[in-house]
Amino acid sequence: MMSEPARPTPLQRQLRKRNPFSSPAQEAHLNLARTHEFLAGHFARFFKHHSLSATQYNILRILRGQGGEGVPCQEIGDQMVTLVPDVTRLVDRLVEAGLVERRRTPRDRRIVLVALTAAGQQLLDELERPVLDLHERTLGHLSATELAVLSQLLAKARQPWEECAAGTDETIRNGDEGAAGTDHAPREGGA
Repeated sequence: MMSEPARPTPLQRQLRKRNPFSSPAQEAHLNLARTHEFLAGHFARFFKHHSLSATQYNILRILRGQGGEGVPCQEIGDQMVTLVPDVTRLVDRLVEAGLVERRRTPRDRRIVLVALTAAGQQLLDELERPVLDLHERTLGHLSATELAVLSQLLAKARQPWEECAAGTDETIRNGDEGAAGTDHAPREGGA
């Protein structure tokens, strides 16, 4: 007796893919990439309207959250939602826009800190509610429970890669350089 072929998944139908995905991991990855494109596009258009990128907005939020006299670029990079190779270039653009400023510390003139200007603070204040509203418009159709589960699963999916980047993954401690800085995955069970 011949079994019926599996019903196409929503992503298969959306992509008009005739054959099943090679693995559940492949389908989940492609689902994540497609979802990111849809969601990120809304935010990109919103921030572009305000002459910002999402990464620049993230920097402004980091600076506001740190308060005080400012934050070194390295620390900003460590706190970014998305990893970017050149935080200095992004900060340069924010300085040119008058949203942040660079300051030297009185204790050590070699250290340069980045701090919000009054204009940067004002822009954050103006954008806070519209950004929260955009979060609600893009994911508000999910229940609080669904959002919590989604966040947990995304954190779990990201965990081995964050461990590799932080140098805490077992493959790095054992001297296997194939895990960090390359396209190789961490060892199975590394999560």
